[in-house]
Amino acid sequence: MASSISANIVDLKRDEVLEAVREGIERGDDPVALLEECRKGMTIVGDKFQEEEFFLAELILSAEIFKAAMVDLKPHLAKAAPVKKLGTVMLATLKGDIHDLGKNLLKELLESQGFEVFDLGIDVDPRVVVSKVKELKPQFLGFSALMTTSFKVMDQTVKMLEQEGLREDIRVMIGGGVTTPAVAEQFGADFQTIDAMEGVEYCKRHVEGEK
Repeated sequence: MASSISANIVDLKRDEVLEAVREGIERGDDPVALLEECRKGMTIVGDKFQEEEFFLAELILSAEIFKAAMVDLKPHLAKAAPVKKLGTVMLATLKGDIHDLGKNLLKELLESQGFEVFDLGIDVDPRVVVSKVKELKPQFLGFSALMTTSFKVMDQTVKMLEQEGLREDIRVMIGGGVTTPAVAEQFGADFQTIDAMEGVEYCKRHVEGEK
């Protein structure tokens, strides 16, 4: 039954995925194994997206299916053996911008690949970002932007990280329709994309390279 979970995620069959997950839990299947099947399906979806077999709509739908499956799995995962964490990522839409579709998609995709994600939400003040970086020490910090007015705040946040001596220990990523490689260079970001899967691959590439 477990193998059907990944296949049904790829086929975007929400009801079948949730039914298989719930039946697995009722049978006493290892919830970590069920999670890995969900992740396997999401990896295949990501590959198909990058190969242009799938489009953004399929990517978003698969992420929503994964999120729904996690609602059922999380209580059981908490009682099981610790799930291996691939890395830690902090995400935020900065002050002056309230768009979060891209950020939310990236969060679901990162979690589906084993990352722990701290989502600070929208309209976030730079001081909150710096405080949370000090507290949580993420490996990656991602800013989502759909309004150019957030660029000034983005620049301010990066400079505050530098002033606090936090910049060297974190990889700063920016994404969203108004961002470009030139914007990333201007603010000293390490990575820029308008493609959520590229963001996931960037994080995976660097944590795997550090091991």
